[in-house]
Amino acid sequence: MLKSDRPITILGIETSCDETGAAIIERGQDGRGTILSNIVRSQLREHEAFGGIVPEIAARAHIESLDRLIDSAMADAGIGFQTLSAIAVTAGPGLIGGLLVGTVTAKAIGMVRGLPVIPVNHLEGHALTVGLTENVEPPYLLLLVSGGHTQILAVHDVGDYQRLGTTLDDALGEAFDKTAKLLGLGFPGGPQVERWAQGGNPRRFALPRPMMGRPEAHFSFSGLKNALRLEASKIAPLHDRDIRDLCASFELAVTEAVSDRVKTAMNAYQNLHANRKSWRLVAAGGVAANRKLQTALSDLATEKGFTLHVPPVSLCGDNAAMIAWAGAEHFVRNLPYERGFSARARWPLDGNAPRAIGAGVKA
Repeated sequence: MLKSDRPITILGIETSCDETGAAIIERGQDGRGTILSNIVRSQLREHEAFGGIVPEIAARAHIESLDRLIDSAMADAGIGFQTLSAIAVTAGPGLIGGLLVGTVTAKAIGMVRGLPVIPVNHLEGHALTVGLTENVEPPYLLLLVSGGHTQILAVHDVGDYQRLGTTLDDALGEAFDKTAKLLGLGFPGGPQVERWAQGGNPRRFALPRPMMGRPEAHFSFSGLKNALRLEASKIAPLHDRDIRDLCASFELAVTEAVSDRVKTAMNAYQNLHANRKSWRLVAAGGVAANRKLQTALSDLATEKGFTLHVPPVSLCGDNAAMIAWAGAEHFVRNLPYERGFSARARWPLDGNAPRAIGAGVKA
């Protein structure tokens, strides 16, 4: 673990989607992190009626609450701005309106307080969270599963990422959300589908396992989502038992498909690190909180000689603590960053990854 000659304290700001976040973390001289405060303001009520996130509403909600959240985070941490070493802010990828709220606020504070403002890739925040929670440092294999992204990456070091697989269409979290909307379960979809799946029969509906057995570690979920829609239409109107069985069947199909794709990536990763006797798998992002998926990944990790690391549920979703930590990791390494940076709706972790055939713009 990289050490610093003094503790550093970072203010993190997260506004990439529908959560407004502000947090303070401290990185000790030994490289270990401590969360001094971490506040997340959910916009669930604002978007629930629409069954999904409305970008304009999200940006307005960030404007209304961000200053107050920053004040609360500073107060909870018991520090003043003079204690801060730097500010870390999500600069992308995400909804451009929300990103602009966060980056403009961070730059304004930095200018007034004379603090460096470090632009952080939201995906890198997820990728490095286990360093904050478990002191796990690269290298490791990362499964990133969220509402907007589904990828497998080799994390060689902070700032050094190699994409091994990506989704060709929907992100996994998006597939959960659309499934929940189809079944009338509400938003956000992941927790709703998981809750309804409990007690359901996962073998009642023969849903596909997309991309199973393919040599590359890519994902696809649009066909699975469509197959569930067809099964639901055959037995409409749906009763509670039908919904539970559909959710359980969907969750099992997702778990088996993801496990197969991760296993393929594990083989590739072990070839990259053939000199190692053990390897680590990190699962991050909102969907990583799904318990069935965690169990399947744990079993797979044991089978393949990996150890599995998953952040606590409170840090799987979008939050500012992970942004502050990623900023701290860049700060102590003195990694270069663009001081006049702009918000970016698209910002891949591996900018050199070849385009996956058939993949959409999120790849």
